[in-house]
Amino acid sequence: MFEGFHHVALIVSDYAVSREFYVETLGCGVIAETFREERQSWKLDLNVPGGGSLELFSFPNPSDRPSRPEACGLRHLAFRVANLDTVVAHLQSRGVSVENVRVDALTGARFTFFADPDGLPLELYEVVEN
Repeated sequence: MFEGFHHVALIVSDYAVSREFYVETLGCGVIAETFREERQSWKLDLNVPGGGSLELFSFPNPSDRPSRPEACGLRHLAFRVANLDTVVAHLQSRGVSVENVRVDALTGARFTFFADPDGLPLELYEVVEN
């Protein structure tokens, strides 16, 4: 059946701002960047450190999609991290607002949330190997 996770596609409101955020702030690598003339749309394929990929799309005048409070659809995108404190400090040094760190009552793992430039909730989930 499935062999693994491949990618998540995101439509962004400001291509340049989102490109800078995902590449420079989050450290995703650029796989391919294409301007699609017929759609007046950018498509950016990104490699997520540790596996998987993201696709960023820009379209003229994209419609809003509600994500809060608890609308149907994508709730958040979570990234596995080895050291939550280090990643939080990096994000804060880049001007990203990060929520207080919490502890998952079910797993005991530490996690926190921040948002991308369009307000998409992103989670950092610290995985400690035993």
